Amino acid sequence: MTIQSDAATGLRAAGALALRAGRSIRWYMRNLMGDSAYETYLAHHRRGHPEEKPMTEREFWRDRMDEQDRNPGARCC
Repeated sequence: MTIQSDAATGLRAAGALALRAGRSIRWYMRNLMGDSAYETYLAHHRRGHPEEKPMTEREFWRDRMDEQDRNPGARCC
């Protein structure tokens, strides 16, 4: 092996690690902020209620906000 191929291998490994880290951060932030809530709802709905039509995304978010207004719980605003 040459120094050049070792460097290329190291760069590829570093790039793959950075990509995995970026994907993990994106996943964490989407879940933390609730951006994936509708996808989670759809997956649950397909498993538990396959015969029923799921709410549209607009209906889902409206229902979620209404529920938070009815039961504020622990939140800042």
